[in-house]
Amino acid sequence: MGKVRVRFAPSPTGALHIGGVRTCLYNYLFARQNGGELVFRIEDTDSSRFVPGAEEYIKESLEWLGIKFDEGVSYGGNYGPYRQSERRDIYRRYVKQLLDSGHAYIAFDTAAELEAKRNEIKNFQYDASTRMQMRNSLTLPADEVKKMVDSGEKYVVRALIEPNQEIIVHDIIRGDVHVNSSIIDDKVLYKSADDLPTYHLANIVDDHLMEITHVIRGEEWLPSAPLHVLLYQFFGWEDTMPRFAHLSLLLKPDGNGKLSKRDGDRLGFPVFPLEWHDPKTGDKSSGYRESGYLPEAVINFLALLGWNPGNDQELMTMDDLINLFRLDKCSKAGAKFDYEKGKWFNKEYIQKADERLLAEMMIKDAKEAGVEADLAKAIQVVHYMKSRVSLVRELWPLCTFFWVAPETFNEKDVAKRWKPETHGMMTELRSKVAEWQDYSDLEGFEAYVKEWCAEKEYGLGNVMNPFRLMLVGELKGPAMFELTSILGREETLRRMDYALSQLS
Repeated sequence: MGKVRVRFAPSPTGALHIGGVRTCLYNYLFARQNGGELVFRIEDTDSSRFVPGAEEYIKESLEWLGIKFDEGVSYGGNYGPYRQSERRDIYRRYVKQLLDSGHAYIAFDTAAELEAKRNEIKNFQYDASTRMQMRNSLTLPADEVKKMVDSGEKYVVRALIEPNQEIIVHDIIRGDVHVNSSIIDDKVLYKSADDLPTYHLANIVDDHLMEITHVIRGEEWLPSAPLHVLLYQFFGWEDTMPRFAHLSLLLKPDGNGKLSKRDGDRLGFPVFPLEWHDPKTGDKSSGYRESGYLPEAVINFLALLGWNPGNDQELMTMDDLINLFRLDKCSKAGAKFDYEKGKWFNKEYIQKADERLLAEMMIKDAKEAGVEADLAKAIQVVHYMKSRVSLVRELWPLCTFFWVAPETFNEKDVAKRWKPETHGMMTELRSKVAEWQDYSDLEGFEAYVKEWCAEKEYGLGNVMNPFRLMLVGELKGPAMFELTSILGREETLRRMDYALSQLS
């Protein structure tokens, strides 16, 4: 087998689920580790499920996460077109080849006829035991079949599956999976109604022609793998069959079953990489980017859902992941989606992130709130406050008071910290701090105020808590002299004057 080539082939039917992101990530890591190539292919053969904007959304999501493709839709390459709806002429040739070789047949059964047969036969399956009871090219005269096709009657092409054959799917993660062909129905491979193949045929043809060496996809596609093995045999392509790796499911954080959007809505976490506006329903779904996650944190978190590096290391860059990733180390069992762990990863990455980048993100949130925040001050604020948040979006609500002076004061904090003697003490403090000029000298300013407290025999708590209350409006914020250094002399004094006028 030559150069490693893998593909990520989503359908443009809506937002990209976080499980799909993980599949793409594993493909990317495997390709990069092996010096291979990652292909971006769009599976849009089911025209009835097409959603406008979905393809662009998928591409933007993966670019935000730092997953780079080597070729494919919008990237170019030598194996195009990479959008399946643009490959009709290619698929027709292979549909004809299957029909000519006797590995497929034409079926004219209508939806009503199929439903009637399901009502007649319990657990009906269109296969070797029932196909001769249906309207297809196996039961109808050849001239009648030709006449029906030529007249434009709608039909499908089904795979002809012989019963009681052992099919072996060689899977990197799960080992050899043995399946008896009798459980496989004669799957539809092509529909004349839209002149497009189904997933089963299109994927096999595309993977072969695009020289895909490994198919890394979700566990939900494992039931289709035996049919795909048969199709490779039907075409005589056994020697170029890719190696399969079926990834475990992402499971609900609580209870059983596959992770869904409803779980995210119920428990308050995103299941999509970016915010998604459904053009059909108008519904808006939260995204990791807009919720305040950093892409590096999302990547690190997802990589460990179903794979383990074999050591205790948790924080890993993309380069670390590329070096350590192994498909055979992926778990067969589903992975619980621990969204709180995802927030932990994000908090860790926020501490390591460039403070200018965080400040720029906070400034955007401030602007949405109608506040123009300057960059230099925002960088200062981020430096002192980033350790207190798990999401970037939490920074602005936490730090608003640096730009917006308090107009009211927390009643509980006032009742607890503003005693009858406090007004006089704070009036004295106001005069004292007005004498200090260099508020950027944190240590000097702090020593200056503490020395005054000692001289006056004022307890530090009786001074610092009311001081904070005057500047913030409540008892929160960074260390006191970090706060004054950011506010500066003029703003500190202005806030003290306002507080003294409001608090008796």
